Amino acid sequence: MDLWDFSIWDFLVQMGILMVILLLANTLRRKIPFIRKSLVPTSVIAGILVLVLKECGALFGFIDEATMEAVTYHTLGLGFICIALKTSRGNPTKKQSKDIFDSGILTVSTYLMQGIIGLAVTVLLGYTVMPDLFKAAGLLLPMGYGQGSGQALNFGNIFEGYGFEGGAAFGLTIAAVGFVWACIGGVIYLNIMRRKGKFVPLTDQPRTFVSPEEVDAPNQIPLSESVDKFTIQVAIVMVVYFITFLVMQGVSWLCDQNYLGSFGINTVKPMLWGFNFLLGTIFAVVAKLIMKKLRKHNIMTRDYPNNFLLNRLGGFFFDLMIVAGIAAISLEALADLWIPLAIICVIGGFATMFYVDWVCKVRFPDYRIEQSVAFFGMLLGTASTGMILLREVDPNFKTPAANNLVLQSLPAILFGFPLMLLMGLAPQGDVQTLITFGVIIVFFVVMNILLFRGWIFRRKTGGNPSGGEGESGDTGSDAAENGNA
Repeated sequence: MDLWDFSIWDFLVQMGILMVILLLANTLRRKIPFIRKSLVPTSVIAGILVLVLKECGALFGFIDEATMEAVTYHTLGLGFICIALKTSRGNPTKKQSKDIFDSGILTVSTYLMQGIIGLAVTVLLGYTVMPDLFKAAGLLLPMGYGQGSGQALNFGNIFEGYGFEGGAAFGLTIAAVGFVWACIGGVIYLNIMRRKGKFVPLTDQPRTFVSPEEVDAPNQIPLSESVDKFTIQVAIVMVVYFITFLVMQGVSWLCDQNYLGSFGINTVKPMLWGFNFLLGTIFAVVAKLIMKKLRKHNIMTRDYPNNFLLNRLGGFFFDLMIVAGIAAISLEALADLWIPLAIICVIGGFATMFYVDWVCKVRFPDYRIEQSVAFFGMLLGTASTGMILLREVDPNFKTPAANNLVLQSLPAILFGFPLMLLMGLAPQGDVQTLITFGVIIVFFVVMNILLFRGWIFRRKTGGNPSGGEGESGDTGSDAAENGNA
């Protein structure tokens, strides 16, 4: 083996370039007031810089789009596993459980609304001025906006398998625009609320520090002994992901043996590999339950997962996912798709902004501002974008908005699973696309009835519309205004 062979260094060189530009982006964000005040995440700035330099030829072809797509794909699954492995503390109250449940419905109903808007645009253009347009392309709007670059890439590739040329680039571009929407729209919203005296900016708040117990609690393995504690976290995550791969590989082998016919090969297999993040999350939860049982029966004498280190590891995976996801965009592949892309992104951004704010005004009036900015950031960018915006309003997470953002994923997965199944049906043909269009409209109506039925019932019985009983004074936006302004 020739150690100077570039194939040995290729991947590390590309990662090195990404990290150099990430550090440069962090410096620009810290030193340039306009960029700092925009709240655009450093990873997004870095991704845009890589994309611009790549398209200008300044990176001399070192950044390979296929490698960037692979990094985006795997970091999505690894990041979700990190989140799922975290241990929860305590059980939510009845009111908190209701708000978490409704937050999950809000997430799914926003996905459905984005899907309706996306399909309305691409179906209309496909049957009128752009007959060659892949009509199911609009379904990539909720994947790019609502799910982020990882899912946009996954389903963009699946759509390419059905004939949508440039599907991956189309989805990744939507995801990149979503980050810009989340940041610009979120900043405008925050500035309006700040001028009204609703909150004190994060820069004017006292700094908070990590408790040593978060890093090295007494019942956990030592921070460093014969093997580093962080190494253990990486090992657990990688083992879970390896198990995920083995299961996907096994099911794919069954599909290849034609046990499920063409449905297995054309639908189950591509969807299975596209859902690597969901399967990884399920196996991570199972692993966490197994470790909890072993700990309960003293077979395992220490707690191995550490929330603080898993947060750091997950943050690294998601930051790398965003940078690589934007870097993987091919502007050349989008040459004939700018019109539907621009229409979808603009309408989808405005609709998401107003829909989320309206739902939060009605359903979460006690902490409308906090819930709005958190979910606006998440449903256009990622959960981390939502947290960045939320910290400007609620730096110490005194309202339930942060808890809702984290824990809504379970009801969202439950109610959003039919939408994921439809993602595999729509690209199979024009008829399937129209059937999917009709189903998600009906599903959107059902989700909104479910979301607002309890609110209407409580109003008729004279209860608090938000579902709280004497708690709004402590958790609401008014409390934040009186306590912080």
